Amino acid sequence: MQRREFIKLLSGATAAWPLAGWAQRAPRQHRIAFVHSGIPAGQLTETAGPFWVRRFHETLRGLGYAEGANIVVERYSAEGRSEHFASLAATVVGRGPQVIVVNLNDLIEAFAAATTTIPIVAIMGDPVATGLVANLAHPGGNLTGVSIDAGYEIVAKRLQILKEAVPLAAKVAYLTSSRVLIDTSLGLSLQKAGRGLGIVLTWNFLPEVNDAQLRRAFEMTSQQFDAAMVDASGTLLARRASIAELAGKHHLPIIYPFRDYVDSGGLMSYAPDLGELAQRLAIDVHQILNGTKPGDIPIYRPNKFQLVINLKAAKALSLEMTPTLLAGADEVIE
Repeated sequence: MQRREFIKLLSGATAAWPLAGWAQRAPRQHRIAFVHSGIPAGQLTETAGPFWVRRFHETLRGLGYAEGANIVVERYSAEGRSEHFASLAATVVGRGPQVIVVNLNDLIEAFAAATTTIPIVAIMGDPVATGLVANLAHPGGNLTGVSIDAGYEIVAKRLQILKEAVPLAAKVAYLTSSRVLIDTSLGLSLQKAGRGLGIVLTWNFLPEVNDAQLRRAFEMTSQQFDAAMVDASGTLLARRASIAELAGKHHLPIIYPFRDYVDSGGLMSYAPDLGELAQRLAIDVHQILNGTKPGDIPIYRPNKFQLVINLKAAKALSLEMTPTLLAGADEVIE
């Protein structure tokens, strides 16, 4: 996001909550919980975290919150282990934070089951298709946040781009750490879209995401499939460098849901701007700390996606990107 757009985004928030009045209305110290499905708790900071985590903290600071002064951030991680989601949610809720910031639909569901009163600000997949909320504009309840997906159409678009990059791909694996798409109408629709492209799409579910599990998954996937897709979960994003490295090692073309993978050496991504989404997360937290009910804050869904292609990775995979595909890319990394 450009600086001018960022200033415009913040000015929309400050119009409703003037800077001069924040300190007067705010309690002396706020307490939020920052919970991630995969990124270690020690990396959920402004200095150590991935780009979107840093941008979240930067935006909070820009809105007037300083750790050690008027806000306390308690950090937690499930370390990629879905069997810990329920117990982690119970632990965090038991601490009684004012706001819980969390990612990944399955983990969000655990928190939604653990509390109906503590506001939850989430970065999530399609919240309507997966049943987290009934309405984006008026989510109701204690949940709001941002969606990293624009629904089925975006995932289908990634599949179409992958087919253009790898025309002979007939069998494609969908690597996922969540059961959101598996055996759902959304997943069945995506498989149908694959058949229209001459592709058989198969789910490859990873119940636990660690180095050993990823190595096994890539060994199997590279033997049985022509290409792959990766879901938009933060659990897999936390392992982006390992995933990009394994994709190169096993000569497996993959399209990714975030450019962070491409920056780590991955082939291509069709993705929203995570920086923008992180800013909106922080603004949601700010609104809630100033008295707005989470159910009254619309869930933001991105409408701008960028195609980024890594030509160095393409060359290593012996792929020739078509002129049409390159012309349609927002950025080509050479």
